[in-house]
Amino acid sequence: MNPDGFLADVLDEPATLDRVLSTADVTELRAEIARARLVVLLGMGSSRFAALTAAAHLRAAGVAAVVEYASTDVPTRPGPDVLAIGISATGNSEETVNALAAHHGTSRTVAITNAPDGGRLAAHADLLVPLHAGDETGGVACKTYQATLAVLLLAAGIDADRLRPAAPAQQALLDARGDWLDPLLANLDPARTTYTIAPAARISSALQSALMLREGPRVPAAATETGDWSHVDVYLNKYPNYTALLFSGSRYDAEAIDWLTQRASRVITIGRPAPGLAALQHIPYNNADDDLVASLVDVTVAELAAATWWRRRLDADQMP
Repeated sequence: MNPDGFLADVLDEPATLDRVLSTADVTELRAEIARARLVVLLGMGSSRFAALTAAAHLRAAGVAAVVEYASTDVPTRPGPDVLAIGISATGNSEETVNALAAHHGTSRTVAITNAPDGGRLAAHADLLVPLHAGDETGGVACKTYQATLAVLLLAAGIDADRLRPAAPAQQALLDARGDWLDPLLANLDPARTTYTIAPAARISSALQSALMLREGPRVPAAATETGDWSHVDVYLNKYPNYTALLFSGSRYDAEAIDWLTQRASRVITIGRPAPGLAALQHIPYNNADDDLVASLVDVTVAELAAATWWRRRLDADQMP
């Protein structure tokens, strides 16, 4: 992995997303989903994060869909009316290969991967769905994460035209980074945990953003769903200088904002503004009020922060 390649990959995301939306063929996958009694999405890390958001849209469309850790010791029982979808950017994630193999021959199986030949996952798939995300020169799953989410949203029945505004919105956010990136890094402390908070409909934004900060620059970060924050993380913001990246838009923003304000927490809002919150910094982007666009653009902020921080920490010999 290297920060310069990672940065190049992040800057290439809008073009990659355009290509994915133009080339992805989910016709057969949609048909498989329509025939299944239960859809089980299997993955680890970024692949699982993307699946969580897509599964919510599947359920909203009336499809019984669950997301499992591919590593679970208590998996869904295979069956002829089960559709198992294994998701792995490399096509070789050990846990996902094994999980899909356990379904193959009984359940219908699908492999979603960026590997040109499908990797090892393809051997256990009745259907192979390529991501067309291209190479990731930085070794970090950023383009493939976004491509996975886009393909899964398409598979959930969402038209590509509803997702296309995400590419220009992301490009404009990247082009404006000279205005917001350095202030953001000044507002974050690599020695302290950064908490990422997002609505359930975009929980992948919080999870992937936290991973980007951990994976590259090795900055401590943790993710929480907005409504759940008031039940599980509110206790932590009693500490001074609690710092959060808030992906606004949850109907439960107000309760979190009340506690964050009372305790003078340091909050950076991303996308749409958070009414009632005097944010330390606000980073807007176009069409942020559209959850589909937001799910594809949100993570850009953490990705750029991670790539820049990573390079600076390497240059200063501050990497752990």
